[in-house]
Amino acid sequence: MYKKLLIVITLLLCSFGFAQIAQEDPFETELDSITTENQAFEFVKQHKALHGKFITFNREKHHSRLANDLFALSKGGKDVYESDIGKTYYKLIERTEVPHHRVSYIVLDGNKKSLAEISKLRKEIISKYKKGTPFEELAKRYSMDINGLRGGDTGWFDHGEMAPEFEDKIVNDHHKVGSIFMMDIPSRKWYYIILKTHGKKMIEEIKVLKIVEPISK
Repeated sequence: MYKKLLIVITLLLCSFGFAQIAQEDPFETELDSITTENQAFEFVKQHKALHGKFITFNREKHHSRLANDLFALSKGGKDVYESDIGKTYYKLIERTEVPHHRVSYIVLDGNKKSLAEISKLRKEIISKYKKGTPFEELAKRYSMDINGLRGGDTGWFDHGEMAPEFEDKIVNDHHKVGSIFMMDIPSRKWYYIILKTHGKKMIEEIKVLKIVEPISK
């Protein structure tokens, strides 16, 4: 009696196990197997119809509900969002800390002013700052690019986001926070006044693979 009961239970468990395996989505199984960026790139290459792409989320720059959900994942984890058109998958491929820098600047355009005018104006601007005029106000008044509208603040930036000459000056010169200095990019006729507002900061970033699996018709 007990042996027969044990056999029945075993058969039921095996049937349940096979049913579970049969229900596994091959697509999700393949997605779960991805653990490196190279594997993710290869997946995107082999599944072009899914329009896969990589998105970088920055802890300081991205504060949406989606970004917060993704930062809560462990490496290799994924979130799935269903809609009328299909399932959107976000899989966290890599988590790193990246050095970022932040300054405020005023740029004068050598295509619009002579070098003599720029030299005189830079001295006037620095003098006004040292006498108490806020840098943000001076940037809005004098800076000759769109960043002046936000008071000259670059926000946090990492390698490759700014002009190479600008980045090199910020990253490699050891100016203290609060110092104000000048730099030139003669090849572009850009002449800067820079205020160092923050020290270097390590900021967490995650690289996420996004793909959409359409609903089968």
